[in-house]
Amino acid sequence: MIKVFLVDDHVLIRKGIALLLENYQDLEVIGEANDGEECLHFLYEQEADVVLMDISIPKGIDGFTATRKIKKEFPKIKIVMLTMHNEIAYIQKAIESNADGYILKNSQANQVYKAIQAVYSGRKYYDVGIPKEQLEKLFKKKGKNKKDVLSSREQEIVRLTILGYTNLQIADKLFISCKTVENHKANIMQKLELKTKAELIQYGITNKYIV
Repeated sequence: MIKVFLVDDHVLIRKGIALLLENYQDLEVIGEANDGEECLHFLYEQEADVVLMDISIPKGIDGFTATRKIKKEFPKIKIVMLTMHNEIAYIQKAIESNADGYILKNSQANQVYKAIQAVYSGRKYYDVGIPKEQLEKLFKKKGKNKKDVLSSREQEIVRLTILGYTNLQIADKLFISCKTVENHKANIMQKLELKTKAELIQYGITNKYIV
């Protein structure tokens, strides 16, 4: 029996996935969490075989951070990123975070099952809709440093913006004022010669500013 743990800040999504997985007799959903921190607390008490991990979690530890921590604390646990993001930058970041799999939330139930089976057996499962050759190149890039034009604080703000955090949520996360966040964003936009939030998000994804 493969023990599966679900992490997503949307309860309805978690419950829906749990119901889908009930159809497979060799899987057992042993728990659920709103964010990475709750997941880690659970895993200290009861170890899972596979974790299905959301990426964007505005009110807690995001999926990338949680994946790195889980891999450090529990290297035997397999992690499949389950997300709505299919951009190259997110896929690359999942690879950098040592995620074993990556599938989209609009995937069919059998794809989720295949991903769990694959990573449990020790294989990678990245069903992301890009050519195999391109995916292989992303794995080869793993660990290579990239030059960045923004400060570490500015990079963090761009990363949180991409992950869906509001200015207020960013302020709470970084223990700074909302006004300071706004000032940082203004400086970022000026440095990068951007005008809109959409342009900032696209720039961050394209240039891999999520860290």
